[in-house]
Amino acid sequence: MGLMYEALPPVSPLGTHNRHYQWPPGLSLTELHPIMNQVDGLFMESPEDPQVTSPGAHEPLAARMRPLSLSEIAGQQHILGEGKLLRRAIEADRFTSLIFYGPPGTGKTTLAWVVANSTGSRFEALNGVESNVAEIRAKIEQARTYTKLRDQSTVLFIDEIHRFNKAQQDVLLPHLERGTVRFIGATTHNPYFYVNSPLVSRSQIFQLEPLSSEDLLLLLKRALSDPERGFGNRDIEADENALQHLAEKADGDARKALSALELAILTTPGDEGTVNLDLAVAEESIQHKAVVYDSDGDQHYDTISAFIKSIRGSDPDAALYWMAKMLHAGEDPRFIARRLVISASEDIGLADSNGLRVALAAQQAFEFLGMPEGRIPLAHATVYLATAPKSNSAYAALGAAMQDVENNRTLSVPEHLRTSFRKKLAEASGADQAAMQYLYSHDYEGNFTPQAYLPEGRRYYEPTENGLEKRIKERLDFWHSQIESPGQD
Repeated sequence: MGLMYEALPPVSPLGTHNRHYQWPPGLSLTELHPIMNQVDGLFMESPEDPQVTSPGAHEPLAARMRPLSLSEIAGQQHILGEGKLLRRAIEADRFTSLIFYGPPGTGKTTLAWVVANSTGSRFEALNGVESNVAEIRAKIEQARTYTKLRDQSTVLFIDEIHRFNKAQQDVLLPHLERGTVRFIGATTHNPYFYVNSPLVSRSQIFQLEPLSSEDLLLLLKRALSDPERGFGNRDIEADENALQHLAEKADGDARKALSALELAILTTPGDEGTVNLDLAVAEESIQHKAVVYDSDGDQHYDTISAFIKSIRGSDPDAALYWMAKMLHAGEDPRFIARRLVISASEDIGLADSNGLRVALAAQQAFEFLGMPEGRIPLAHATVYLATAPKSNSAYAALGAAMQDVENNRTLSVPEHLRTSFRKKLAEASGADQAAMQYLYSHDYEGNFTPQAYLPEGRRYYEPTENGLEKRIKERLDFWHSQIESPGQD
């Protein structure tokens, strides 16, 4: 540590180097020496310095092409466009704690570095997988020292903040309250579920979206033309369809797109000094499209939600796409089968009761066949349900009845519907025998006779006229007319 002093002018209130420093108000020389002993070399750049600096030529293209300012950031206009909250906060240098949430390759780390650079703050980085409480406290102590000696704020960036346990996250709280550091966290998981509530409540949360193919195409072209950080000083002829292929296969991930471009250029022999990047080379450089998907996070729930809503909305093409995405990403097909069975009753319901049979048959067929053939009956059931007439009347009726039970007076079972034993007890107590008489429906024409089964005449089930439920509605209307006809009890 003492070696670093050779490049740092000695700090002395009386020495010849006093002109280089403005003596911090309220800080005595006695207080300063222990601080300098603890943070020896703090202000000198060294190989161990964790700050993000401008990348060198040996670093990957994705690192070299990191944006240096807000104007270079591709996409994310929903939070960085002119007049948007985050952009205003950065430009006015008025923010304390931020959490960036989004899939990999959307620029969370880059944006954090640009925020620090744009506001003139130091940038200190930790990782939720590798760091511990001692490292957090050390970074905070360095930030406090910088504030005292140089009046410079520090951005403490913690990648994968959701990996920190509660104790690690709680260490940050008092320092965020006092403004010792300006915290920026990054996570691929929904912070409302995976980050402690006290930390979430102290932070502004911004969701980053996957980059569009147009944004990625712009990045690729910028990398080809940039002479300092990209390949602008090399003779490269890139076909438009090759770049478009890379942009589409990267699936919104800027890091993946730039890495594939770099691999294509560095591994393609030059023709008289010219590298020709055609579609065949591009296809080899990014062979497999990795779908962004998590088995228990937002992508899991968002995709199954889109699948069910597509079935409900009678769009078989959309439903098949979302099912294909889930299967491609490794989702458990049994989970898809269960959702099909639920949808068959919830969304198709009595408009086509055969939908439930088809869904159950698909589930049983999958168990019998396994993958990959088991996906065929799942597709069969998906298309059947999406194209079937729809009715949620049974599901809605149950919800109305449940709400009635929960919120209103509980009804007693009418005397004539009670068990024989209960009727005998009632008779012994002097109850009216006529009121306890139950009319057996099969003893009457059409196997129906008007009789009250629910006090107060409540109705929950309202049939639609969709599909086969129209016939149910006609029967119910007839029965209701029999009950409501004059002269009927």
